[in-house]
Amino acid sequence: MSSLATAFLLFTRILMMIVLADVVVSYFLDPFHAVRRFLDNLVQPLLEPIRRLLPSAGMLDLSPLVLLVLLELIGRIVVEILI
Repeated sequence: MSSLATAFLLFTRILMMIVLADVVVSYFLDPFHAVRRFLDNLVQPLLEPIRRLLPSAGMLDLSPLVLLVLLELIGRIVVEILI
């Protein structure tokens, strides 16, 4: 595997971990906590377009799940192209 493919795969995995951390932290920390605000500032720009397209599911927000699936698909496609 090329180093560019490895770097892109690492980037997508780190981004996926950040999204998961944001979801978990949102259950436990106050919205004004510094860690939560930092994670929200990283993840919210990625979630906004998905939220506009995704129909509402009541109180359940499925946009992080959709983002994780998209990141996985994009990561696999780009790595296959680079290899």
